[in-house]
Amino acid sequence: MIPTNNQKLINWVKDIQAMCAPDSVVWCDGTKAEYDQMIKIVVDGKLAKPLKKRPNSYLFRSDASDVARVENRTYIASKRKEDAGPTNNWVDPIELKETMKSLYTGCMKGRVMYVIPFSMGPIGSPIAKIGVEITDSPYVVANMHIMTRVGGRVLEVLGDKGEFIPCLHSVGKPLLSCQDDNGQWPCAPLDKKYISHFPDDRSIWSYGSGYGGNALLGKKCLALRIASAQAKDEGWLAEHMLILKVTNPEGKSKYIAAAFPSACGKTNLAMLVPTIPGWKVETVGDDIAWMKYGSDGKLYAINPEAGFFGVAPGTSMDSNPNAMHTIEKNTIFTNVALTEDGDVWWEGIGYDAPGTLIDWNGKEWIQDKENKGQKPAAHPNSRFTTPAAQCPSIASNFEDPAGVPIDAILFGGRRPSTIPLVHQSRNWNHGVFMGSIVGSEITAAALDLKAGTIRRDPFAMLPFCGYHMGDYFAHWIKVGTKSTPDKQPKFFFVNWFRKTKEGKWLWPGYGDNSRVLKWIFERCDGVGKAVETPIGFMPTLDAIDRPESVSAQDMQELLSLDKDGWKKELADVRSEHYPKFGSKLPKELHAQLDDIEKNL
Repeated sequence: MIPTNNQKLINWVKDIQAMCAPDSVVWCDGTKAEYDQMIKIVVDGKLAKPLKKRPNSYLFRSDASDVARVENRTYIASKRKEDAGPTNNWVDPIELKETMKSLYTGCMKGRVMYVIPFSMGPIGSPIAKIGVEITDSPYVVANMHIMTRVGGRVLEVLGDKGEFIPCLHSVGKPLLSCQDDNGQWPCAPLDKKYISHFPDDRSIWSYGSGYGGNALLGKKCLALRIASAQAKDEGWLAEHMLILKVTNPEGKSKYIAAAFPSACGKTNLAMLVPTIPGWKVETVGDDIAWMKYGSDGKLYAINPEAGFFGVAPGTSMDSNPNAMHTIEKNTIFTNVALTEDGDVWWEGIGYDAPGTLIDWNGKEWIQDKENKGQKPAAHPNSRFTTPAAQCPSIASNFEDPAGVPIDAILFGGRRPSTIPLVHQSRNWNHGVFMGSIVGSEITAAALDLKAGTIRRDPFAMLPFCGYHMGDYFAHWIKVGTKSTPDKQPKFFFVNWFRKTKEGKWLWPGYGDNSRVLKWIFERCDGVGKAVETPIGFMPTLDAIDRPESVSAQDMQELLSLDKDGWKKELADVRSEHYPKFGSKLPKELHAQLDDIEKNL
């Protein structure tokens, strides 16, 4: 029985059924029984293994060609090429749909077609959006149960006339009669994988990959690429940002959103355990923030996701104890290693591999303690999918449909020099300038780029913005005109990654980052000590509680203004970075650049 009277949805499902030719169609209801049934299907099919050491947790191993987002197969198919901009792969939407229709035709033969109604954000929230994903993957259904809100309540809110974002997905591997996957991860070859976004008609088509953001279409595809285009048209913000709640010893709380490129400690910050007495940090979201102005002129944010899809390697009791406790049960692991006693292991977990493991390729693996070029047991992009609600640091109001009021927005990158530990923008447009130049330094491990150069990732949105980034910057400038400075969040740039010339870390990071959050909290109240500099406001030497491991000399270095370094930084922005955006780069950002150069 079809559980909705929404004719647009019914017609779309029928059209996809006719094209993809599945053996049957199942409308998902989001119940535990349904989740358990999906898990039974993949366990019986030898695609997943129960983990003896973790209740209701399972390990999957994907195909070696299907281990991460495939950026070179990800498309923004706007009607006009110039709307996609220089940082996106563009294909004409008519041409792309014809190509993909030929692949979709008959692609679900031998499989079940699942229809997943889901809400990004608390169901019924004025900031939330409804999507419907069609998929032939029970792995996707199970993950969507964790990452989104699935089921009948979503269809009730959708109603007979409500709008939804259609998301079509197939693993791209039809089955012959009486055939199954024989324990092999189903996907199509790399050159047949397509992750396609059509911002003009608000739809997503994904083919050939069963992994991560390529297949869980509520995540990067809807929550960022399509939502960012919607947000531009509707006057709000869809951002690649964590949301955390900071409470001081007096019980006063503030909310902070933060955008960092990958490998810059975003999840660790979202779940931080403070080292300063009396302060508390709670998690609202670890990856995505949707923000709209409330009637009071403040910017309110929701985390549109219901779970965490985190990178496993490097996660440990030292780096992120809250994440480690979150994944003790009810968790899906993909491409990590399996221990002899039925637990998981990965590089950076904090202890040596216990005996002989089965690596992510399904082969025996014994740790080489000297690590002489040994391939990792867990894939570097191996993941855990786990419910946000079971995180020990989750904020009690993380599902408040009204969202939380954002007091500060942070940007950051992995920069061993030039960028100080923290500095604050002078105003909104200066904050947008900060976000527009975010970058991390390339290491010698990146063979395609010169070591020491900066890989720019504006607002940490480079792979996720659904339209021209020059227009994206202009949208941020415009959003800043919709309220007054006294009600808007303040902008900060942080850098936990400063090093000495000898390569020693100047700042301990992790829980001690709470000391920087404390100063940011105080600045939002107008009481934190600061000095104005050409790059913005910086803490005085005594403004931040200094950890015992940081010398006074190191603190001086962390909070010093490197004028020569900044001149080189701005010259790089002017000659290499900003020209990419051509005439669409807002004049306000050119003005910020001119102003800072002049002040230096």
